[in-house]
Amino acid sequence: MLVKTPWFLRILYPSVIWRKKNENNNVWLTFDDGPCPIATPIILKALMKEKIKATFFLIGKNIRENPELFKEIIKQGHVVANHSYSHRNGWLVSTKSYLQDIEKCQKFMPKNSLFRPPYGKISPKQLKELKKKYKIILWDVFAWDFLKKISSRKVKRNILKNTTSGSIIVLHNNNKSISKTHKCLTDIIQELKEKKFTFSTTW
Repeated sequence: MLVKTPWFLRILYPSVIWRKKNENNNVWLTFDDGPCPIATPIILKALMKEKIKATFFLIGKNIRENPELFKEIIKQGHVVANHSYSHRNGWLVSTKSYLQDIEKCQKFMPKNSLFRPPYGKISPKQLKELKKKYKIILWDVFAWDFLKKISSRKVKRNILKNTTSGSIIVLHNNNKSISKTHKCLTDIIQELKEKKFTFSTTW
């Protein structure tokens, strides 16, 4: 279970954004998969309490089913970005079908070009086509918060142990993860602040 993305992947796929170089001790907190009627309000409440902004990589199908939550994320000043319409694994579908699914989600998006592949899986051909239009955002800290047997303490440790300046951190905005996330999100943010990290949504 890799929490920290191996350095060689960043070298093999340099056109993908794995982390963000900066001199201000910034980190990028991101949430995948929502909007979710249970998870999203809890996450938004924690972010508002701590007065920070995050980036939400959202699934088009979930946006269609939860339009008011989608509007609320934007209203609170967070960045919303494309996580495809139906969360397909790029390794298992044709490039044409994959690109169509992404474009279907993009219709919901404000004018930005941020995309995160579901499961982090994307073929070389898909990558070649997508990078013409999108900034492809992956990560260098993956919390594994959606795993059934992982504890909130372990999620917290995964993030705090591996975050450095420029890190892109992935948590999830869904029913599988929120039982852990709601117990530790505020603590994670506060401890990162204590380590003098600041939170950015500038891509």
